[in-house]
Amino acid sequence: MAGSIHALIVDDEKNVTDLLKLQLDEAGFSVDTANDGAIGINRIQAKPYDVILLDLKMPRINGLEVLKFAKENQPDSQVLILTGYGDIKTAVDTIKMGAFDFITKPYNFDELLVSIRNALDMRRLIVDNKVMKMQIGEGKYEIVGESPALKKVIDVALKVAGSDASVLITGPSGSGKELIAHLIHENSERAKKPFVAVNCASIPDTLIESELFGHEKGAFTDAHTLKQGLAEIANGGTLFLDEVGDISYLVQPKLLRFIETGTFRRVGGTVEMSVDARIVSATNKDLDHEAEEGKFREDLLYRLNVVHVEVPPLNQRQEDIPILVNYFLQKKQKSRTAKRITEAALKLLTAYDWPGNIRELENVIERAAILAPRDEITPEYIALTSRVKSADLRRIPTRLSIAELEKIHIENVLKANGFNRTKSAKALGISMKTLYLKIKNYEIDTPAPK
Repeated sequence: MAGSIHALIVDDEKNVTDLLKLQLDEAGFSVDTANDGAIGINRIQAKPYDVILLDLKMPRINGLEVLKFAKENQPDSQVLILTGYGDIKTAVDTIKMGAFDFITKPYNFDELLVSIRNALDMRRLIVDNKVMKMQIGEGKYEIVGESPALKKVIDVALKVAGSDASVLITGPSGSGKELIAHLIHENSERAKKPFVAVNCASIPDTLIESELFGHEKGAFTDAHTLKQGLAEIANGGTLFLDEVGDISYLVQPKLLRFIETGTFRRVGGTVEMSVDARIVSATNKDLDHEAEEGKFREDLLYRLNVVHVEVPPLNQRQEDIPILVNYFLQKKQKSRTAKRITEAALKLLTAYDWPGNIRELENVIERAAILAPRDEITPEYIALTSRVKSADLRRIPTRLSIAELEKIHIENVLKANGFNRTKSAKALGISMKTLYLKIKNYEIDTPAPK
């Protein structure tokens, strides 16, 4: 079941495993059992567990060997020793080896359940810390806006969240695709499990398989220790494949098999592992075109694209620009007296084409808030590239007058040319005198040329 807690009971007394499985089933756990240490090791090899309840005295392979194997191969799994042979030295030894707790039989189930919950809290901290380390510096923010285009995207995302269907999110860079992936995860049954993001474009082709599926110790020259893959860390939760269109063609068949079966092998490994992770992916590429050119497997595209969510670029949701600007101003400034943006500066922002989408808008606002000396952000502190061109003018809101439009265009050309009037006049196709008069009439602030 999606999002359920997976437990393994390893004990050679079948009556113990049967009773404990029944009790844990009733408490909402998903439970597997093993009646000797060798079978327990096989279970641990094949599937990650949240918690392992382990007996010590068993034939063939004893509990200490199973504990050692579990901590080496599934370091996030929390192990509780449950034995009828309790002594202080053994308890201390198992804790040193990584066991979470040592409980003697006969156990009180309510007390055991408390210990299991505490172990799960510890596991959650460990996994969350791993996920947080991967996400440091990403600068996440909320989904902000009220435009019909954005509301349509959110509506589709919320409808698909309740299923386990694979989702492909498309849209230009900086448009907020990962935010939609988070929205889907947080409104699913997997919300309490990890959301693990991997940027397929930032990982070299030679390492992407190891990142996704992990590797065994000694699998290659630098594999000095066993490494869990991101698919394992995402077990029970969501694996978000960002920029999936950039994934190596050689790895695509293995990713396809994982999506179809939920199974994989670590690099250098021989054992099939099984995890339960929902796949949400995103790309700014046209994967249909990529598939036609033989750069992306068509069968993989079908598996990823069960439900398609298209995030519009910022220039198709201009109603959201003022809302986003105010949001970023509040976010970037901790004081209560956050700077406000003037109407002229806001008109400049709404007239711009935003090739970098929301990410670019956030950077522009952050820079303006730092550089503006007063509590107002005026147009001269809005640093844009020279992208308000004739080809983009049809996207400018009709509420701007011709004079306002001309002022914005002249300001942008001046900025693009470092406020060099000779170059700016030439770019505008007007004389120096005409440019001077327009600067004066429009009251354009022109600092010294760079």
